[in-house]
Amino acid sequence: MSKPRVGVIGVGHLGRQHARIYHQLGALAAVVDADPARAAEIAGSYSVPHYSDFRQLFGKVDAVSVAVPTIGHHEVAKEFLERGIPALVEKPLTKTIEEAEDLCRIARAKKVVLQVGHVERFNPAVTAVLDVIKKPRFIEAHRLSPFRFRSSDIDVVLDLMIHDLDIVLHLTRSPLVRVDAVGMSLLFGKEDMANARLEFEDGCVANLTASRISEKQMRKTRIFSEDCYVTVDTLAKEAWIYRTTPQLGEALAKLPKDRDLNLADLATIPKEFYSIQEVKLAEEEPLARELQSFLEAVEHRRDPVVPGEHGVRAMKAAETILTEMRAHRWK
Repeated sequence: MSKPRVGVIGVGHLGRQHARIYHQLGALAAVVDADPARAAEIAGSYSVPHYSDFRQLFGKVDAVSVAVPTIGHHEVAKEFLERGIPALVEKPLTKTIEEAEDLCRIARAKKVVLQVGHVERFNPAVTAVLDVIKKPRFIEAHRLSPFRFRSSDIDVVLDLMIHDLDIVLHLTRSPLVRVDAVGMSLLFGKEDMANARLEFEDGCVANLTASRISEKQMRKTRIFSEDCYVTVDTLAKEAWIYRTTPQLGEALAKLPKDRDLNLADLATIPKEFYSIQEVKLAEEEPLARELQSFLEAVEHRRDPVVPGEHGVRAMKAAETILTEMRAHRWK
C-alpha cells in the first residue's frame, strides 16, 4: 500500500502542526476548517485542496486527523470510522465517555484504526524510560503552563492532566481504587488548577498537579520503582535513571546498628555504590513521531500504539478526579 493520503480537519493551533508534519511526510491530501480563510491559508502553504465541510473529504482521503474543538470530535470521527476510514483524534477523545466508547465500538466493528492523540507517549524523554520501569511504586508529575486562550471549553484535567494520567495508567496497569482531588477556577468557569492523589490496587500511588495559569512552563515527572528512580523533564528534554549497585548492600552492612546514622556515616558510602545514568534522547519532535506511528498503523493495518481504548481509560480516570474535585468542600 502506498503512503496514506491524510486530511486534517481543524487547522487551528494544533491542526496546522498536523498539516505541516503530514506535508513533510508526503501524506497531506487536504485540509478542512470552518473558517474558510484559515483553511485557504494553510492549504495554500502546502498546495493542497481546502474545504469548509469535512464531508467533502469522503472519497478523497485514506485517513484523517481530527483536531476540531472537543465537542465536535464524536460527530466528525464517527462519520469517517463508519466508512472504514482510519482516524487520529486529538485528546480528549470525545466530550463524554459514552461518545468515546461509541467510537471504539465502531472502530472494532469496522476493523479500522482509531488512535487518540496522547502525544506524550511519543516524547523521546518518556519512551526512553518506559521500558526501564518494571513496577512503579510512586509517581509524581507536574504539568504547568501559562494560559493560552484555547481549550477553555474543557477543564485543566482534560486539557493538561490527562497526558500524565495516560502515562500513569500505562505504567501501573492496575485498577484505580481511590482518588482524592482538589481544584480551582480563576478565569472562565472551568477548573484551571488541579491536584489529584491516585491509589491503585497494587499499592502504587500517583500525585498529579496541573495548572494552566502558571507564569512558567513545567513538565516534570518522577517515578520510584522497585529497582530504580527516574526523573523526566520533557521541556528540557532530559531523563535520568538512578540505580543502586550490588555492592551497596555490603556497604550498608558496615554501618553502625546501635545508634541513629549521621551525615558522617552516610559519607562513608562511596558514590560508586549507586549509579546515575543520563539517558540519551533522540532529537525527534513528539508530534512527528505520533503522526508517523499513525501512518504506519494505517498502512500496515495494525493496532495503533495508543488506541481509542486508552483514550477511554484516561477519560474514566479524569471523570473520577473531576467528581472528587467538585465534591470537595472548602471550609
